[in-house]
Amino acid sequence: MSYQVLARKWRPKSFATLVGQEHVVRALTHALSEQRLHHAYLFTGTRGVGKTTIARILAKSLNCESGVSANPCGTCSACTEIDSGRFVDLLEVDAATNTRVDEMRQLLENAVYAPTRGRYKVYVIDEVHMLSNSAFNAMLKTLEEPPEHVKFILATTDPQKIPVTVLSRCLQFNLKQMQPAAISGHLSRILESESIPYESGALNLLARSAAGSMRDALSLLDQAIAHGSGKVEEGQVREMLGTVDLDYLFDLLEALLAGDAGALLRVADDMAGRSLSFDAALLELATLLTRIQVAQLAPQAIADDVPERPRLLDLAARMGLEFVQLAYQIAVHGRQELALAPDEYAGFVMTLLRLHAFRPEAADAADAPGARKVQPQPQPRSAPLARAPEAAYRAAPAVVPPAAEAAAVVGAATAPEPAGVAAPSPRSVELGGGDWNRLLPELKLSGMARELAQHCELRTLDAGQIALRLAPMHRHLQMKPAQDKLQQALSEHFGRPLVLRIELAETEGVTPAANAQRAREERQEKAVAAIEQDGFVRDVIEMFDAQLIESSIKPI
Repeated sequence: MSYQVLARKWRPKSFATLVGQEHVVRALTHALSEQRLHHAYLFTGTRGVGKTTIARILAKSLNCESGVSANPCGTCSACTEIDSGRFVDLLEVDAATNTRVDEMRQLLENAVYAPTRGRYKVYVIDEVHMLSNSAFNAMLKTLEEPPEHVKFILATTDPQKIPVTVLSRCLQFNLKQMQPAAISGHLSRILESESIPYESGALNLLARSAAGSMRDALSLLDQAIAHGSGKVEEGQVREMLGTVDLDYLFDLLEALLAGDAGALLRVADDMAGRSLSFDAALLELATLLTRIQVAQLAPQAIADDVPERPRLLDLAARMGLEFVQLAYQIAVHGRQELALAPDEYAGFVMTLLRLHAFRPEAADAADAPGARKVQPQPQPRSAPLARAPEAAYRAAPAVVPPAAEAAAVVGAATAPEPAGVAAPSPRSVELGGGDWNRLLPELKLSGMARELAQHCELRTLDAGQIALRLAPMHRHLQMKPAQDKLQQALSEHFGRPLVLRIELAETEGVTPAANAQRAREERQEKAVAAIEQDGFVRDVIEMFDAQLIESSIKPI
């Protein structure tokens, strides 16, 4: 006897054995139990979710010799012939190969004749959206008022291409994609019945790779059994699918938290040595970051039986909420940019280095005790030194820096000045929000440095240090490259080396970004008021009972 593939051997033969689609099963069983049978059904959904299977079970329920019920016997001649595809009153039509109106007209001409064997003549039209417009028009009348002994079951993966006139004549059921847990559970039951050893992790990989399709999962299971010589093991399934081992991803995140760029590159080289898909690696990395964010905000959603739960919770405790979001975006965009990279390896490595460069720990490490400070270079002797107007600042008592930062501040304050430039006297000034708003345009910043400065509030400035305050909601702007550019711009503006310090706390005054937003809102309100007061606009509104769409008004 020839081998029968698992997708056909284990096709459900009753509603009780159908996996998933409970909403469809519930509606059909109630309709069959109460004898409230519609003459046309439409099943929609992606491939491998059970459209044809449900159609055959429904045909058995209608033609079972024991009577119309939601539980066909499965042993009578009608049920066995339907299961084997030999029932004369079950006509399965592939609309993809029978698209013309002549073929549909010939099919419907036989609908007036009574069934030969069964109680009903059932027409199952698969991929019905492939029919031509003429074929749809030809079946409209029969579909609306068919003979009492005729039932239509239509199936499609693209319901948008079906005319509304057809949709209105059918009961439509949208079949959902299978959940990975349901797929892996069904695969485990099949393997136990087949007496094939397996590992749960392997079934989870197959379920995720099936992307919601039970038929795809069974086909992959057939391949995994052959690949593993009668066993389904996680390592062999990973090799077969080319999926990325989670250990690689955890190693990447550990190296990222440690700030070890060399470790990131070593993991990338190991993955390249195994010929793993970097596109799949970034996809899995985005998925892992999603699970980490869930573990941060709703740890109870991570099941206790998940093998990697301890590592997820550990990373969730050590990674910031904002950085997880930023890392997720970098992984997603990096995956999109793989096609534009010189090769996939280069694109993957640049994505990892981007994660390394934008990690918030880089900014914190620069302020740690003992960290090496990169002092801005003084301007050449011939270059004029721009200084802020002294009248803009109010003198205040000296601010003593914290002990942990004293060495860095003293080193910056005693840095040698260019020849011919008098060293400024040590003093401290307190700056108000208005002073910072006037100072910021003179710095000529751009990019992330400008965004950082606009969302900051200037607190103090002394001979060797400048202190800013940044609201915690904008901490993602606190990146090392942006801070370096801002520090250099401030040093050049004041004509002396300055150490930049940014503290995370709620701002007390109005930041330049808030001022700019308020100015934009005021301009928008003035523009809307000007339009509303325009005589022509008022006449049009009164004459046509029109409404003014404020979002379409843009200030000049």
